[in-house]
Parts: sequence; structure tokens; C-alpha cells
Amino acid sequence: MKPEITSTNESPTSPAAQRESGAGTSARPNDSAASAKAAPPGSPTIWGKLPGPTDDRHLLAGPRKRLEELRRVIRIAIEFGRGFRALHFVGPCITIFGSARFPESNPNYALARSLGQRLASLGLTTMTGGGPGIMEAANRGAHEAGGISIGCNIKLPMEQKPNPYVERFVEFRYFFVRKVMLVKYSYAFVAFPGGYGTMDELFEIATLVQTKKVDHFPIVLFGVEFWTPLIEFMTTRMLRDGTISADDLPLLVVTDSVDEAIEVIHKGVATALANRASVPKRRWWLGER
Repeated sequence: MKPEITSTNESPTSPAAQRESGAGTSARPNDSAASAKAAPPGSPTIWGKLPGPTDDRHLLAGPRKRLEELRRVIRIAIEFGRGFRALHFVGPCITIFGSARFPESNPNYALARSLGQRLASLGLTTMTGGGPGIMEAANRGAHEAGGISIGCNIKLPMEQKPNPYVERFVEFRYFFVRKVMLVKYSYAFVAFPGGYGTMDELFEIATLVQTKKVDHFPIVLFGVEFWTPLIEFMTTRMLRDGTISADDLPLLVVTDSVDEAIEVIHKGVATALANRASVPKRRWWLGER
């Protein structure tokens, strides 16, 4: 049974691409500090190819001295607390994943930018990993439309600064802490074409929804041509071999249309907000403004 893949084949030369050419958009902030573009293949500074900070490596390198382990647990707890405090009032978020290597000329950049603009028009907060590529594009669209633009940045040697379009960002040492933040405050998830990091984030979200660890939030895969081989593998191999069930396939909505993505997201967010128990209120005595 093959899942239905809907595509309106929205062209990168459509209104999203026209906006990319500069029509009707605000000037880019911090031009002098514009975020790094994707390095060409073979570049020694290509995203994710240099040794990173040692925090995750030390954590995952087996048992260490007890006092060192205790200090690490405290550091992790502080990092969680800092993230919770910074993001407690950002509002309903939509998290957007995708390649950090795409330059501004890539068609997916224009589509992610358009999606960020549309999310802002609905009063939704755009949340990304805070880096370049698709993350920058989505944050840029939200910023240009007057929406809230959030970046959860990870300390990496080749890109430690957030892109210039985030209104608020939190920087993390540990990948797993950052991933919790990207999930905790979001009501839908969008994955553009990407690499290992995008796949990791996508399937972690899908697993959380599949196992009902989180509510059935929408998961939208943007780019029919890119994602079709994966969907076909899931259908012809994973489903056939019984490693997933037929009920798992509809968890992923594949599209090329910003309009369809917005429709799926809006419906999912409306349902989630209707079922939310309470809305957090700021407490002055906790320094919340």
C-alpha cells in the first residue's frame, strides 16, 4: 500500500521566489554579519566536518570520575533550566528542520522563507536550529513578516553564531538538550531536504508521535522529489517486512506546496491549542517580563 503524496508542484519562480528577488521584503538586518553560506564540496570548513566541542564526546565516552560525572549532570540540568526559562513564553512554535548547507540561491531557501512569512501571518512562532541554510531562510521569513523568530543554536566550530534573523536564541552545548527544546514548544514540524541531522530530527519526532510520547502533531516533509525515495523505501521494504505498520505512514505528509503545508499545520495547531490545559502566565517575582 503506497501512501498518497500530494503535490501542487509550486514552482520556485512563484511568489515565494519573487519575494526572494527582493520585491516587497524588508532589508536584511546585520548585512555585515550575515550568516555563513554553505561551503563548497571539499571545503575544510564544510558544515559538520570539523571536530566539535568535547562536551558530548566526554559524556558518551563511558564512565569517568564520579565527581566529573556529578559536575556534568549539574551542567546539563542548568542548560535545561536556561532553555526552559528562555523559551517559556515564546508562544505556539512550529519547528523547521533542513540543510544548513543550502545557499540563498537554492530553491528550497525561497520556499522556507515563504513558509516563515506565512507562519508569522498566523501568529505562530518560527523555531529553527538557528544556523544558516534552511534555518536562516525560515527565520528570515518570520522576521520580515513581523513574527517571532527563535533559534536554538548548537556550539559547533564552524558556525557558533546564530543567523541574523533570530529575535531570540539560546545556545546549547549538548545536542540532546537542544533537540528537547526544539520539540517541547512546538505544535508541528516541517522537514526540508537535509542531511544526517535533518534525518535524525525527523525520525526522532516520528518515533515520539508513533509511540504516543507526544501528541499527534503534524509532520510535513517539504520536497516531493527529495522525499519520495524514502517514502517508497518505507512502503516497499519497512512496511512489507513488518518493521512499521500501515498506520505509521500517514504520520508524514509530503508536499511541495506552502499552501498545503500551512493548511496541515493550522489544523494541527488548532486541535492542540484546543486541548491545552492552560496558558502560562508571567510572574514578576520570578523576573519574567
